[in-house]
Amino acid sequence: MSTKKDWGNRPWSVEFRPAKPALPNTLDFAVVGGGFTGLSAAARLKRLSPEKSVALFEAGTLGAGTSGYTGGVALAESAAGDLPGLGDVLAGYSQIMRELRVNADLALPGCYELARTAPLPDSPIRWLDSGDLCATKEVPGGTIDPGKTVAGLASAAEQAGALLFEGTNVEEARFSAKVELQTTAGAVSAEKVLFATNAFALELTGLQGAATPAFTTAVMTEPLVESVLREIGLGAGKPFYTVDLPYLWGRLFGNAVVFGCGLLFFDNWRGLNTLDIAQGEAPAVFTSLERRVRGLHPLLRDVRFTHRWGGPICISLDWRPIFRRHPQSRNALVLGAYSGHGVAQSVYLGAWAAEVLLDRKSLPDWP
Repeated sequence: MSTKKDWGNRPWSVEFRPAKPALPNTLDFAVVGGGFTGLSAAARLKRLSPEKSVALFEAGTLGAGTSGYTGGVALAESAAGDLPGLGDVLAGYSQIMRELRVNADLALPGCYELARTAPLPDSPIRWLDSGDLCATKEVPGGTIDPGKTVAGLASAAEQAGALLFEGTNVEEARFSAKVELQTTAGAVSAEKVLFATNAFALELTGLQGAATPAFTTAVMTEPLVESVLREIGLGAGKPFYTVDLPYLWGRLFGNAVVFGCGLLFFDNWRGLNTLDIAQGEAPAVFTSLERRVRGLHPLLRDVRFTHRWGGPICISLDWRPIFRRHPQSRNALVLGAYSGHGVAQSVYLGAWAAEVLLDRKSLPDWP
């Protein structure tokens, strides 16, 4: 898989590189995809069954996909709302991170839902954005540092005994009694496999036609003084997202503000591998977003932007996460397509997937 891409200068980095283990011939469990989902699953598998062999395969570097380029807004429900049996995502996520001793700068102050009608009487946010944009509701939520999350989960998985392979693309899977994976480093046979590639490798995961890859954009301002943050309605440090259009989301990162919106769509997921945000339609999208932010509030009129970046998301047809067995094998699971709500869900459901692979838990009953 080509990785010639430039998704911009995200404000965090993944400060972890795994050891370079030898490729085994056989495995109890293989995990394909080195983002939040795959790393959470690998760590959970080894914690619950340390005697089992676990290897994770990532085509690029850990966190090189959605997880390392997300905006880091953690929410409680799926993009389709609550789902039967989903449980308390934020509580589960927090518990998993504590168990794995991962410090990802998790903060859960709540999250504002914004709209252009029916504002809360005490809405701290009052912006001009295709109407009067105000807080209409506060929901559970918060923020993380994506770079620290990837690094922490990877470290926890490796310390537990999982083998982490970077730069090792899984090119083909053959399904029989076992799952035979052909990787760029050689062939390996696994008893069970979790495919956690999200917007990538849709043919491999069986998600072509069931999910759509897209690319979302974000910018970050220079650090703002506390008085300005209070005046523009972000003094409490709560992230936000709109529930009507045009869409806008954001969060604080330190005293800087991240704003995001917009989607670029692809006919084929491979377009993500060659996307350069300095070319094509992307520059106009970033310029439009920066202009929009400067128009939200008088105190943002002359704000300077220090970062432009974006990352992929995978959107299912009904906006629900896809968590199911691979169409060609009961020994393989497919998990992803969080439709923009994957920061907490991916870790939470990744751990759930590990328990399904170990026959300790059932798949959720979602259509």
